[in-house]
Amino acid sequence: MGRKNGWVPITIAALAFASLGLPDGALGVAWPSIRRELGLPLGELGSLLVVMTVGHLLSSFGSGPAAARLGAGRLLLWSNLAFAASALGFALAPGGWALLLASLVWGTAAGMIDAGLNAYAAARFSPRVITWLHACFGGGAMLGPVVVGGMLQAGGSWRGGYAVVAGALGAMTVGLALTRGQLDEAADAAAVAALLPPPPRLAETLRRRVAWTGAALFCLYTGLEATPGRWAYSLLTEARGMAPDRAAYAVAAYWASFSLGRVLSGFAAHRVAPRVLLRAALAGAPAGAILVWTGSGGPGGVVGLMILGLCFAPVFPLLIALTPDRVGPGHASHAIGLQVSAAALGAGALPGAIGLVARRAGLEVVGPFLFGTAVAVLLLYGAVESRARITPPPSA
Repeated sequence: MGRKNGWVPITIAALAFASLGLPDGALGVAWPSIRRELGLPLGELGSLLVVMTVGHLLSSFGSGPAAARLGAGRLLLWSNLAFAASALGFALAPGGWALLLASLVWGTAAGMIDAGLNAYAAARFSPRVITWLHACFGGGAMLGPVVVGGMLQAGGSWRGGYAVVAGALGAMTVGLALTRGQLDEAADAAAVAALLPPPPRLAETLRRRVAWTGAALFCLYTGLEATPGRWAYSLLTEARGMAPDRAAYAVAAYWASFSLGRVLSGFAAHRVAPRVLLRAALAGAPAGAILVWTGSGGPGGVVGLMILGLCFAPVFPLLIALTPDRVGPGHASHAIGLQVSAAALGAGALPGAIGLVARRAGLEVVGPFLFGTAVAVLLLYGAVESRARITPPPSA
């Protein structure tokens, strides 16, 4: 599979990844204020995440045919416009029903952007570039808590924070409208062939066990990665008594270390084998989870969040980059669609389940969940890699 780096498509993809992370990072900080203003129960966040997941699942798996009809640039443009509309829907929501509707639009748009960008990147870019592109997601997610937390600290409303997010996504949409043709032109025939294999390939891919074990890994890992962003702010403020401004910066620190880790991982990927880097990152995550679990209201919990961010940083992009090696280039696009769908399921279902459990057991369940899931992900990755070594990837 040829990999061609062009600065225009890389820049467009980087901005799209950043815009994808912006509202995601904002939600965890905004949620306590949303819940109080609209009179929603603690577990209602789980309902929003389930709705987002449904939209994400439906759209991400259909992103390949949509890209074939519309082109990569046009698909990204319309998806980003819907994404901006969902953020505006959050800002204007009069009640829980409106949040659910905005969440469905959010998940649907994010699924198109997420699956399309990851499949496009895997077909064209090296593991180093893919890792740096995913760092932009962390950068956007880092700005989300800063924007909403700063708005709340200044005496404003979470609605104003989401209005700013919607404005930023709107500006990104305008930029895409001006440059989308270059993204379509960058998708040369070889890249399109790798991105959109003929329909019969889907059934063949789904018959391969390695595709499903990889999807299970993405589901569990992405739920783990999403949990600090969704619940750390509530844990620190409501269960441990940390001041809201400090808690917002703690969540931002998680995303900042996440972004920094991806930048550093991009350099390391040129010198260290991706599988070695993955094993080291996943082995370090349980240590960060223990610090979050036992950190109480002191700095230990914040340090644990930062360690988790650094350890999580290279995992998703490197798993995406290694997919063609695991399943074969001809099956990579469909496998990535399946993996991104599974990732959406995990990112919604696992943090959502925490919300349901926390209604009865309290928010301190976040710490043991992080530790137990980090250990499970490490073991599952070992099983996936062992299976890949035993069964060589099929040819395209």
